[in-house]
Amino acid sequence: MSFLIASQVLLWAAVLVLGVVCIALARQVGVLHQRIAPAGALSLRQPLKIGDPVPQLSLPGLDGTTVQVGGVRGGRSQLVLFLSPDCAVCEALLPSLRSAHGAEKNWLDIVLASDGEGDKHEAFVRKQGLSRFPYVVSEQLGRSYGVSKLPYAVLINEAGKLSATGLVNTREHLESLFVAQERGVGSIQQFLKLRGQKRASSGE
Repeated sequence: MSFLIASQVLLWAAVLVLGVVCIALARQVGVLHQRIAPAGALSLRQPLKIGDPVPQLSLPGLDGTTVQVGGVRGGRSQLVLFLSPDCAVCEALLPSLRSAHGAEKNWLDIVLASDGEGDKHEAFVRKQGLSRFPYVVSEQLGRSYGVSKLPYAVLINEAGKLSATGLVNTREHLESLFVAQERGVGSIQQFLKLRGQKRASSGE
């Protein structure tokens, strides 16, 4: 009997310790989230710099309409997401893209872009239900932004200038581009550089 009582006491002690550990971990995650705020996805080498006017292009969309990429857009920004039907990460990102389309619709237009065979992309659009998005197939557009890995996003502000860009493997990466434009920081590299300069100037 005493053995069972001792076992119960040890079990409850273990549960309490586990609870304390979980609370401590949750607090630490919160601290890390505050210290490392989203500030633009990882940016690759590209021909355009943050703040540069982007090329204004009129491209044929899959549905036969003309899609305007770049240029002044009357107070609206434009997100160009480069993806591929063969990219598993791209496909996994689509629910986040749909969510962003609804949440940011008051200020943001979204264009999907790729290259290759048009028939393959038309099948991809039908399968994934992407008909609500303008979709262009243009190798020229990808070269304009130096896209070499997918999925890759380019955020163009209302003045037609590049405001944020980078690889977007997750919802957090995608949303970080919006935060980057809001804060005037184009990529995670730039954010870390500015933070380092700020710490150096304050003597931390």
